[in-house]
Amino acid sequence: MPFPLLSLFLWATWMLLNGFSWGHALLGLVLAVVLPLGTQSFWPNVPRLRNFPKLVRFVLVVHWDILTANMAVAILILGPPRRLRPGFVELPLDLTDEFAITLLASTISLTPGTVSADVSEDRRTLLIHALDVDDQDAMIRQIKQRYERPLKEIFEC
Repeated sequence: MPFPLLSLFLWATWMLLNGFSWGHALLGLVLAVVLPLGTQSFWPNVPRLRNFPKLVRFVLVVHWDILTANMAVAILILGPPRRLRPGFVELPLDLTDEFAITLLASTISLTPGTVSADVSEDRRTLLIHALDVDDQDAMIRQIKQRYERPLKEIFEC
């Protein structure tokens, strides 16, 4: 099994979504083994997971940020349009691993109000579009502190 934690996560998610029965347990187990094997060639350089407790904390932080950003975006959208200050922000990257950069970009895009728009050719800058940019430097510091630094600690990169 190339990614045992992914297989375990897939099986647990399958069981949570479908409820427990022996048929679903068996089907979920088959899918949890076959899917990582079938997609293994698309994951050539996955960094090793170094700190599982920090990964759990990171996931909880991202979920919290998604919840709070939903509320903030709803308030902005329902308010007067002149309160919106959309803009692009260039985030200098300390991450070097492509998988970790992809996770960072995906995390930013999952959070309402921000979208990862582009990664530079040299993989040193991430272009982000934000719905409300008050202070670019503060936004960069927040992303680096809440997302990039934990990803560096979670993976060996």
